[in-house]
Amino acid sequence: MKKTNPDAKTKLAMRVSVISIIVNLVLSVFKLSAGLIAKSGAMISDAVHSISDVFSTFVVMIGITLSAKKSDHEHPYGHERLECVASIILAVVLAVTGLGIGLTGIRKVADGNYGNLEIPGIIALIASVVSIITKEGMYWYTRAVAKKINSGSLMADAWHHRSDSLSSIGAFIGILGARMGFPVADPVASIVICIFIEKAVVDIFKDAVDKMVDKSCSDKIVDNMKAVISNQEGVEKIDDIKTRLFGSKIYVDVEISTDGSKTLTEAHKIAEQVHNAIEKEFSDVKHCMVHVNPTGE
Repeated sequence: MKKTNPDAKTKLAMRVSVISIIVNLVLSVFKLSAGLIAKSGAMISDAVHSISDVFSTFVVMIGITLSAKKSDHEHPYGHERLECVASIILAVVLAVTGLGIGLTGIRKVADGNYGNLEIPGIIALIASVVSIITKEGMYWYTRAVAKKINSGSLMADAWHHRSDSLSSIGAFIGILGARMGFPVADPVASIVICIFIEKAVVDIFKDAVDKMVDKSCSDKIVDNMKAVISNQEGVEKIDDIKTRLFGSKIYVDVEISTDGSKTLTEAHKIAEQVHNAIEKEFSDVKHCMVHVNPTGE
């Protein structure tokens, strides 16, 4: 699998982020205006969620730019983990936004004066439908690019789009319920929106932390690596293999056994073949360290 040029990855991520910012700004203004005109708390909450997406995308852009910096004297292993920091910041922003939306809804429900709640106008219903279609489209677009360049923070931003889509579905149900004679449905929708957002927060935060604490790759990836290593000429056995996630990259440490009668040059050649094969077949591997043992040791 051919490795993608880091500069090309950064440019692609920046293009997606700029599109995301433009879409969110337009959508936020539209939803906020619709929420104010139609007197819908759920739609205003949804608009605030979209506004937070603009800030989060700026964080993504900063994180990706910093993580793409080349290794230097003080950071010989590179800066990939800065993208994880960006994801964690996104999770915190998203969590605060979700809690604010949820608390507003809880206060209105707890107040009990449902008869005093405004019945949302039809424009709020239209705005929620537009938001669902737009944000779901942005989710799939951003997700596809995030998977292509293996960007954790861009994937977090994709889930931000998905959580906004889900919150718009909640807003649609709440607004529709309120217009059908159940005013409490509007603030209840805000609470449901909060739950969806916090679920996304947990997923984003967990993924970022896993990449910060050197979590190993999945068993499937490790098994595929073992197959590649075993197919290299001169490798008699795999004694040990360790992998660790470092931001969006993978580091591999492997010990192999080969014929102990081989010369140092021959053993080095086998190790180099394993090193090159792993880095060629697995595009996310930044470096593979190979140690050679004589068979039977």
